[in-house]
Amino acid sequence: MKPEYRSYRLMPLWRLVMIASLAGGMAEIVWVSLYASFTSLTAATVAREVTASLLPMFAAGGAGVWLGILIHMLLAVALGYAFAYALWKPFARPRGMVATLAVSVLTLATVWTMSFFVVLPVLNPVFITLMPYPVTFASKTLFALAMAITLVWPELRWLAQEHARATHQ
Repeated sequence: MKPEYRSYRLMPLWRLVMIASLAGGMAEIVWVSLYASFTSLTAATVAREVTASLLPMFAAGGAGVWLGILIHMLLAVALGYAFAYALWKPFARPRGMVATLAVSVLTLATVWTMSFFVVLPVLNPVFITLMPYPVTFASKTLFALAMAITLVWPELRWLAQEHARATHQ
């Protein structure tokens, strides 16, 4: 019998989605920073190019780095909420954890495709040359995984508690 998710959710949905969105955004920052630490690319360059994509006049200097991180995280939150309320809540969530994982990966793969083949070539062609496509695709996949795991965390926790209760009886 599948557990009823609402009966064991300890926090409001909007807060869970916020945490999941921030987890996805942070996963990308960590991944890009890790990649940059092994190459000649600097994470600051990536952040500046994020800024250059939307606010080119502010891209230079230290402010460009912090604005890039802020823009990235705001986009992560917007993407997380769009995903959660348009796809996860009505379609994937009722079907369980595997559906959440699959739908999040497919959604972020679509976002990556649109970003790197439609939007960024027009908005900021320099950005798409910073890292190889597999690295940027892995970044979006990590966003999807971090977001999905966070979204299903309350259910995983509940299942672990139920398993613990069942083994102690």
